[in-house]
Amino acid sequence: MKTKRALPSPTSLLFHLLITPLFLCEANTVSMPPSESETLFTIMDSMSSDQQWRRSHPNPCAPGSSWPGIECKTGPDRLPHVSRLDFGSAPNPSCKSSASFPHLIFSLPFLQSVFFFNCFTHLPTTIIFPIKLLTNSSLQQLSLRSNPSLSGQIPPLISSLTSLQILTLSQNKLTGAIPPVLFSLKNLLHLDLSYNKLTGTIPLQLGNLNSLLGLDLSYNSLTGLIPHTISQLGTLQKLDLSSNALSGAIPQGVEKLRSLSFIALSNNRLRGAFPKGLSKLESLQYFIMDNNPMHAPLPVELGLLPKLQEIQLENSGYSGVIPESYTRLMNLSSLSLADNKLTGEIPSGFDSLPHVFHLNLSRNSLIGVVPFDSSFLRRLGKNLDLSGNRGLCLNPEDEFSVVKTGVGVCGRNVTSGPSPKISQASTSRCCYGSCLLANALFQVVLFLGLRHHR
Repeated sequence: MKTKRALPSPTSLLFHLLITPLFLCEANTVSMPPSESETLFTIMDSMSSDQQWRRSHPNPCAPGSSWPGIECKTGPDRLPHVSRLDFGSAPNPSCKSSASFPHLIFSLPFLQSVFFFNCFTHLPTTIIFPIKLLTNSSLQQLSLRSNPSLSGQIPPLISSLTSLQILTLSQNKLTGAIPPVLFSLKNLLHLDLSYNKLTGTIPLQLGNLNSLLGLDLSYNSLTGLIPHTISQLGTLQKLDLSSNALSGAIPQGVEKLRSLSFIALSNNRLRGAFPKGLSKLESLQYFIMDNNPMHAPLPVELGLLPKLQEIQLENSGYSGVIPESYTRLMNLSSLSLADNKLTGEIPSGFDSLPHVFHLNLSRNSLIGVVPFDSSFLRRLGKNLDLSGNRGLCLNPEDEFSVVKTGVGVCGRNVTSGPSPKISQASTSRCCYGSCLLANALFQVVLFLGLRHHR
């Protein structure tokens, strides 16, 4: 006779239902390869003393065991691997004062992004590579920014990071020439070497980066010409070469940069005529080129760029008149032409541009009546500077409707030098005789008012 098997009690069944998933989770928890975790902990111990990393996070890719500043992804081997590391800015791990550049980051086989912000601040350190390099680096983004103790040259071995798309080495103390081999990284989308102490010329190999979207080499000590190969960067959107010692003219081939929206060339030694095809840059929104010895007329072509929002061409020896085409830039918000040798009258039409909030035409040789209506003058207020133009004058009817613009009233001898020239175009608002009459009436009213007050 078969004995009847006893059914488990409800309490026992509930216990098994609760405990089994815990064992399954324990069994299914996988760790990164031991060699990789050892490399990671060596990096963490050398960079940050925020925690005892090995003890606090023995399995840093496990859910609930990671820390801010680390990301993991599952690799083709179905194991978790470190894919991103951030140091320096909260909530990421801070960097200790003895930190030096950890070359072992280039030994993490699945690392895609690494960021060091304000990390190397005390001990001098350089960018170095391990003796044994990975054959196929996965690194796509390398950012070393605001590290005052990071010095030395950019190592040519950086070209071994063939997957690199974003390279930021900004605000450090890097010296020497830009290695030409750097421009063999054909996957680069953004290259930022700004605010260093780099010298030498910009290599011709720059033209190899035909996928580049952003190039920033500003605030270095680069010399020589802007390479003509820049015309090969057909996808370029941002170009900043300002605050160097570049000379010569802007290359004619720049007209091929049809995607360019921002160009900054200020504080160099550029001179000569502008490229003839400047008007082809129909995506251009910002043209910043102060402080260059150009000694040429202002480029009329800028007035043909429909998206242009900001023009800065101060202190560059520009002569001749302000092109009337500038008054048709319907997206213009800021125009700075101060400290040049501009002559003639201010073209009428700027006050009809809906987005203008800043206009600086100071310290030139402009003449005539200021062709702006009172509402435009009030709208700009202190953002309008016309001072230092001894031949300009303001309509008496606008004298008390605006803040100080640096310009006297028509017909009133407030400055030494020749009297302002009143053109026929300007008399559409206030002919010279009526300006004088209005001024005289104002003086009479003021005199009678003072006598009455006494």
